Amino acid sequence: MGVQERKDAVDPQEELAARLRRLQELSGLGVRALAKDTGLSSSSLSRYLNGRTVPPWPAVVALCRRAKRDPRPLRPLWERSSNPLPAPPKAGRQVQPRPRNDLPRDVPDFTGRQEQLDALLAAVDSHRIVAVDGMAGVGKTCLAVHAAHRLTGRFPDAQLYVDLHGFTEGRPPLDPDSALRMLLGALGVPSERVPQDGIEQLAACWRSELARRRAVVVLDNAADAEQVRPLLPGAGSSVALITSRNRLLGLEEVPPVSLDVLSPRESAELLARASGDPGGPDGRLARDPGAAAEVLRLCGHLPLALRLAAARLRHRPGWTVGILVERMAEGADEFDTAFAMSVRQLPRDQARLFRMLGLLPGAAFDVYVAAALAGVPLRGARAMLEDLHDAHLVQQPVAGRYRLHDLVHQHARRAGAEQDPPAERERALRRVLDYYVHAAAAADAAMPFPSAGRAASAGRPPAELPRFPDKAAAFDWLVAEYGNLMAAFETAAATGADVHVCELPRFLRAYFARRCGTTHLNVLFERSLAAAERLGDPLRLAEAHSDLGFARYNAGRMAEAAAAYEEAGRRVSGTGDVRAGAELALRRGYLRWDEGLVEEPLALFRLAVRRYEEAGHPMEAAHAAVAEAWALLQLGHREEAARRAREVLAVPHDDPAWPPALTARITLGVALAPDEPDEATEHLRRALALAREDGHLNNQAWTLNCLGVALRRMGRYEEALASHREAFALLDELFEEHWKIRFLNGYAETCRLAGLPEEALRLHREALELAPRLGHRYEEGLAHEGIAAVLDTTDPVAAAEHRAAAGRIDALRDSGPVPGPRAEPVAEPVR
Repeated sequence: MGVQERKDAVDPQEELAARLRRLQELSGLGVRALAKDTGLSSSSLSRYLNGRTVPPWPAVVALCRRAKRDPRPLRPLWERSSNPLPAPPKAGRQVQPRPRNDLPRDVPDFTGRQEQLDALLAAVDSHRIVAVDGMAGVGKTCLAVHAAHRLTGRFPDAQLYVDLHGFTEGRPPLDPDSALRMLLGALGVPSERVPQDGIEQLAACWRSELARRRAVVVLDNAADAEQVRPLLPGAGSSVALITSRNRLLGLEEVPPVSLDVLSPRESAELLARASGDPGGPDGRLARDPGAAAEVLRLCGHLPLALRLAAARLRHRPGWTVGILVERMAEGADEFDTAFAMSVRQLPRDQARLFRMLGLLPGAAFDVYVAAALAGVPLRGARAMLEDLHDAHLVQQPVAGRYRLHDLVHQHARRAGAEQDPPAERERALRRVLDYYVHAAAAADAAMPFPSAGRAASAGRPPAELPRFPDKAAAFDWLVAEYGNLMAAFETAAATGADVHVCELPRFLRAYFARRCGTTHLNVLFERSLAAAERLGDPLRLAEAHSDLGFARYNAGRMAEAAAAYEEAGRRVSGTGDVRAGAELALRRGYLRWDEGLVEEPLALFRLAVRRYEEAGHPMEAAHAAVAEAWALLQLGHREEAARRAREVLAVPHDDPAWPPALTARITLGVALAPDEPDEATEHLRRALALAREDGHLNNQAWTLNCLGVALRRMGRYEEALASHREAFALLDELFEEHWKIRFLNGYAETCRLAGLPEEALRLHREALELAPRLGHRYEEGLAHEGIAAVLDTTDPVAAAEHRAAAGRIDALRDSGPVPGPRAEPVAEPVR
């Protein structure tokens, strides 16, 4: 056998062990310390590292995370090492989104900077990352955006832009966690594939996604190296252009391109181009060269100031350059000279709006929030913003969205503080906070979750709100406004607007379920609870405890969730609020089910149905009713479960993929499988088609796994195995271990009945390792039962031990285990 042949014949189990030993080296830990850190036994870890045993996939994930490496590239090797079945087919979204282009508009009058542009493009070719630094207003963003537009042809998969707000007065720099989630969302990465928490995991996910694309990313206005380091691409061909007022010395591997002010020649050229001066002896600049030179001096040869001054000339053809100099000379410095001069030319209402824009807590904004800020009609706000845009006081990076340059923002804040009474500024800011709460409530109402409860009561509803005809429009708005909503929350907390602090997170649950994970949601609800305690409103306090329990549950913190629900229960009973009691009953039902109880969750689901109906909330009652149907199915009451599911399907709703309807179809499919296989298959295929059309990978995986269970109950084992494999292919994309625990035992049972006992044993053991860590006693008991069933004929002693262990776990044992319904935010479909 030749060298190449021996290389090709390497045992995948040996190769996997070698890769795991490399992970141990990267961790810097010995076997015992590494085993302790990853929750493994030392003896098991030794067997994995020596190649004597193939580890379960969660163990591989744990080792990768400890070594700060993405585990997904190891999945094919692990499959070859441990899985006797063919590799599962790859699956994904049905519709590939168009490449994202978030770049601001390239200025038509880009002038000079050829040497710096050449240096930037050369650095991109050699290092793929470059940092542009220079003083405020010197044109760093303009250069980076211009270069990014030049690079679009070479990097067609995505052109992304994010303002890191490193030097924005009145707001903290954007933290890397939020920036990464925004960037991953811009790439169209499904939220299920975004790690729930941990900046290292998020950065690894970001690098992995960029490695598969040719993308250019502009990271604008970075505060320092620490803020930007997690956002940089790793392997692959994608590139990043960074701008900062500071030299990013901490990024030694990133070549810098430093900008100074324009040369006198370049300054004169930019002033002429931006002002529309025709050039030649008849132009205004040529007729008064002394005044033109003074304009350049007053602007400090800074591009931003030059464009502002040029805008005055362009829009006032009757002015001479001398008049422009007179107006500019009244300013304080090269920045305020241009800004103050531009503002003085505005009508009174426009100048007032401009000053108030300095109060906005977020970044890019739309006409609705501007109208709320100024307390003016939408049409008037739009006209004023367009005039401010013409005056170069407001930028318009994309249609319908506006922003202020940091220097302009700073000037607006300072001018407002000097000219507007504090009470008027406070009222304007409160109108903005009112707007964001009520707009978020309107978006939330268009999502297919149970509603957030009572209507928004923070402040006064604005005169006009965005319209959300469907969940897609609502979600798009939440994506666009995410940074502003978080900034509004922080501003509300800082200014003592406790009602806003209480209400805003409740209207963001659907968004966080789709995009932002659980860590931030826990933080928001912790602070909402503190605000509710300050307010002393019994119902708000009860809701806050319930919401915190809901966030804890979705983060896998079961004991803390139970404690929060217990506290909420004591307080809800004192308020007499029926709807809040229904919501709490539904949430507690999900928690108790995962804890391994049976009758209590069913009773809680039924209680939730009654209370929702009593409170007059039929849509929310359907969410509870379908949970009841699913619980009945697990208890073996197939006819009653099918009847309840049909009742839910009969509830009219505009969205075919409405979660209760989807769950009802899946429930029917599994319930009818033994007796009505054709109808069962029809319901499950329809549910799968809807989940795929909706783009929700979690629901696709859940439906596929349930289809596998149903096909197994029909005796169609090969088709069942194929469905399970496709489900697990999706789960690998989602990178969510806590979802796998709901699928492993069902897949294993199919393998056992299909004559694959070793595969069944491996899957049950993986479930047995994962379930206790996640607090799923029900699945832990099923894993013991499944192992016992596999070992009955080969090792009856061990089988008896596992069966006894299952008996000690007070959990439901079902002949055909399938994953149960998820808590409301996690089951929410994602587009």
